[in-house]
Amino acid sequence: MKHLFFDLDRTLWDFERNSENALKILFHDLGLDKQLRSFQGFHETYKDINAKLWFDYGRGKITKDVLRVKRFQDTLSTYKIDSPSLAKCLGDGYVEISPYQTRLFPNTKEVLTELQKEYELHIITNGFKEVQFIKLENSGIRNFFNVVICSEDIGKNKPAPDIFQYALSEARANSNESIMIGDDYQVDIIGAEGAGIKGVLFDPNEKYDEGTHEFQISDLIEMHDILPWMNKE
Repeated sequence: MKHLFFDLDRTLWDFERNSENALKILFHDLGLDKQLRSFQGFHETYKDINAKLWFDYGRGKITKDVLRVKRFQDTLSTYKIDSPSLAKCLGDGYVEISPYQTRLFPNTKEVLTELQKEYELHIITNGFKEVQFIKLENSGIRNFFNVVICSEDIGKNKPAPDIFQYALSEARANSNESIMIGDDYQVDIIGAEGAGIKGVLFDPNEKYDEGTHEFQISDLIEMHDILPWMNKE
């Protein structure tokens, strides 16, 4: 194997912790703490709504601009708050603040430092292009990656085979010498394997049953053990 393609959010960049921190800042700065009983309830409601809308976005049912505001508009509406301006402030503020949060998963930099000695490293992400590069730069990992592919580059989201084929082309890599590491079994792993790329399922919170995938890890440090086995196949 010569090329390792990583997902970014929830694989290297700790999306849940960083997102929660950004929302907590906005919750207080925009005065929601004076209207709602708890941040935790607001956060859980938002996460459920955001996940559903990202699902729609991933399948091309809504645009990026609609997603950015609607996730907050729908969250506020569950609390009987009808304020398009507040929803827009939340949407704009979140995109502005969240990429500057810098929490990474344990061992990220250490593992990337070691892997870079033997492999070419790349990113394939469905995240918004204007914020993904900020995340990479501010969390100090941009220099590890040769090619960074955002779904917006080609107008297709993972798991569409087009984005993986595009990434292979940009990295000048063959599918049989490449591996995709990601946290979403359907989007990252099944998607990559559909394009002939082997997958490693990153599952730090044990979301999936043991044995869901042949190559399954809970800590990035395990890449040291799993790559020799994959290289033998």
